Amino acid sequence: MADRSGGSTGAAGAGPTVDGPDRVRNVVLVGHTGAGKTTLVESLLVATGTISRPGRVEDGTTVSDFEDIEHRQHRSVALSLAPVEFDGVKINLLDTPGYADFVGDLRAGLRAADAALFVVSAADGVDGSTRMLWDECAAVGMPRAIVVTKLDSPRADFDEMTAICQRVFGDGDSDRVLPLYLPLHGDDESVVGLMGLLTQRVYDYSSGTRVTRDPDPEHLPLIEEARNRLIEAVIAESEDESLMDRYLGGDEIDVETLVADLELAVSRGSFYPILASSTVHGLGTVELLEGIVRACPSPPEHEVPAVTTPEGKPRDPLTCDPEGPLVAEVVKTTSDPYVGRISLVRVFSGTLRPDMTVHVSGHGLADRGHEDHDVDERVGALSSPLGKTQRQLNRGIAGDVVAVAKLTRAETGDTLSDKDNPLLMEPWVMPDPLLPIAIQAHSKADEDKLSQGLARLVAEDPTLRLEHNADTRQLVLWCMGEAHVDVLLDRLRVRYGVAVDAIPHRVSLRETFAAKAHGRGRHVKQSGGHGQFAVCEIEVEPLPNGGGFEFVDKVFGGSVPRQFIPSVEKGVRAQMARGVAAGYPVVDLRVTLVDGKAHSVDSSDMAFQMAGSLALREAAAATEVHLLEPVSETSIVISDEYVGAVMSDLSSRRGRVVGTEPVGSGRTLVRAEIPEIEISRYAIDLRSLSHGTGQFSRSYARHEPMPHQLAAKVKAELSS
Repeated sequence: MADRSGGSTGAAGAGPTVDGPDRVRNVVLVGHTGAGKTTLVESLLVATGTISRPGRVEDGTTVSDFEDIEHRQHRSVALSLAPVEFDGVKINLLDTPGYADFVGDLRAGLRAADAALFVVSAADGVDGSTRMLWDECAAVGMPRAIVVTKLDSPRADFDEMTAICQRVFGDGDSDRVLPLYLPLHGDDESVVGLMGLLTQRVYDYSSGTRVTRDPDPEHLPLIEEARNRLIEAVIAESEDESLMDRYLGGDEIDVETLVADLELAVSRGSFYPILASSTVHGLGTVELLEGIVRACPSPPEHEVPAVTTPEGKPRDPLTCDPEGPLVAEVVKTTSDPYVGRISLVRVFSGTLRPDMTVHVSGHGLADRGHEDHDVDERVGALSSPLGKTQRQLNRGIAGDVVAVAKLTRAETGDTLSDKDNPLLMEPWVMPDPLLPIAIQAHSKADEDKLSQGLARLVAEDPTLRLEHNADTRQLVLWCMGEAHVDVLLDRLRVRYGVAVDAIPHRVSLRETFAAKAHGRGRHVKQSGGHGQFAVCEIEVEPLPNGGGFEFVDKVFGGSVPRQFIPSVEKGVRAQMARGVAAGYPVVDLRVTLVDGKAHSVDSSDMAFQMAGSLALREAAAATEVHLLEPVSETSIVISDEYVGAVMSDLSSRRGRVVGTEPVGSGRTLVRAEIPEIEISRYAIDLRSLSHGTGQFSRSYARHEPMPHQLAAKVKAELSS
């Protein structure tokens, strides 16, 4: 590819702008923690003149990692945007966290981007979590390229890394994963430059600056062999069927034709080029920028997600047209203590301008705490964020990614559209949070601010689910993992000034009677004046699992007046809700009212409610009460090598394996039924068992009797 110099970001205080969607590239950087994504962004920022010198993750001085918790942990925990301009093209670099807990930000980045740069370290290789991230990209059909970083590491071996990438990412066809450049080694075997296979030119960085020259004679055979293989793989995707015959016949194919076919192959997802980079002297940054501009698809080449009306009526497919109807999506929501709420928005169609009124629509996330909403809001200032710096923009055209200030109702995943033509985008799939953390306010002052702080967190993060558990009377945050918990509680404390304490999470148990029993409830009080009198006798018997509650009236002779029989039932139901042994709701029960007594003056509705409650408690004391625990149907996808460890672990959790089946790519699906009390922290434990490669989902199946010794322990803990 041709040697080109970097551009600039334009006037001071203003973000880079473009005239059309074809001059935009939206690229998300994907890779496991420590692969070098954030450091690579710094190198690209320097190469384009966006910043004067690169920051360091270890020093907390990088553009992408600007939150305090990122500085402390030395890793990214949130999606960030770093726009640059190169060769007249605006490149929106979306830096994503590599840790599995923040997969929500990864998927937001995939939604906003048109191509993914898959960053792997030449020093660390490709682990199981890297393959999972690759599968995340494949699931949404994202075009991908691979960037091998840390070539300056003593342990780096580019050839070995290429072979690993071909084996892991090639789906059995190594010609789908080939390098565009080969490393150039100096006298001390360090990497000092790159050899371009398409251009057959050497880009030498040994002097500290990039120098383009012809390859040395000893490099020609190596370049020719790799170049022939690359060209054959690229033109195999060409729409010109005669191109392969011409090439095999000895014709020289011009570079522009090869680049066009390369871009076609990448956009189809049938070819994944490998590029190389090193932070020393910024080696490979210009080549990478050229690759993004010339080989990655532009927004008009990427299909716009389906849209409907807010009522669900399908609409005609949209195209990436600045003159079309406005459709944009909030891919990330953050709060700034000085500016307020800031929404990172990908514009898919139309043009977004400051101060215009838009329709904000959000549907389908009610289970995560996001109520369906349709409101009109006025757009605030538009900006192009560079870390925590907001650079002013006068518009956001179709294909661009911009930040919008002061959309008070917009949440992550919401659609912005014309107020007179409201539309709703098809939502992207968010993972289910599976780690429950029960919290309580640290002090009375924190309690007053807690609900507002949590509401803002939920609006920002669709991978968080807030639950008010009526059975256990606990406030529960359902999170992706421990790192996710740390970040959420830190944001709650730092951004919103709310301190909370984590408390033991309780599972919603149930109670039921083990056998028939008889109970007599007597509520008699005489304290002068109008008294209280009610007596009732009941028989209680358990129903089969799922039988619910039945109340039977077998009173004869009017011993309990007809108007008070519903009062007895009401009292029984109230006591069932409060529990009779350990404070959990009673289920699957038939209660028969067989006798009672009343007083012509002192009997009342409330008196018979109290009598019904007392009767149920006496019946419970006369027999054994079982505790029922919820059981989950659990599906676990695991690498074949860890199946034995997982099966053994399930056995220790009282799990019952229902079946196993291969799901391809060396992975196995294990279906099991596991008591929920045993998998409260399974999101953490499975990650440890599988070295970060395991995934699971669960759904409620039923309640089953808890083993006697465990039930006794629960009752003892509650009574102590």
